[in-house]
Amino acid sequence: MTKHILRLDASVRRSNSVSRDLTDQIVGRFPDAEITVRDLAGGLPLIDEAWVGANFTAPDERSDAQKEALSLSDALIAELKAADTLVIGLPIYNFGVPANLKAWIDLVARAGVTFRYTENGPEGLLSGKRAIIAFASGGTETGSSIDFASGYLRHILSFIGITDVEFVSADRMAVDAETAMKKAKEQIAALQVAA
Repeated sequence: MTKHILRLDASVRRSNSVSRDLTDQIVGRFPDAEITVRDLAGGLPLIDEAWVGANFTAPDERSDAQKEALSLSDALIAELKAADTLVIGLPIYNFGVPANLKAWIDLVARAGVTFRYTENGPEGLLSGKRAIIAFASGGTETGSSIDFASGYLRHILSFIGITDVEFVSADRMAVDAETAMKKAKEQIAALQVAA
């Protein structure tokens, strides 16, 4: 049962955004859930050499500067861990995920924190969560040969342990917006909201 939703909006448009409209509708299906909103429109810092150095230093050996370098990443991971459901607005920019969403991914995909390597391969550490992705595009069809976003996002979520992933798609809006939105609304109406 969904009790705590982490809502991520990646559209740089704060108004007239299809993906934000869809995330509004999806979240609206869970009226009793606590909602944490992380709006990525303002961007996130990109990881850099100092961040990588801090990340690969043992936690008890990190300097104050290294702890500060990881502080945003730690906060984003805490939001992710606290939620049982993610609702992610995924507008398609140039056939892929927006840069701000990729920056969020780089900040939360941390070895030893959200995944680990074992002798049997990588293991995600955030199991038991659900993700609902609001996919919106002008011309890219979900799952098509030119969609480099949905498969990537499904893979990275699985990599950190989130394997229950559903898509709500308002794709090819530039081709037939009315049909695309009708299909997306039907998918939202069909979402399971209780365990």
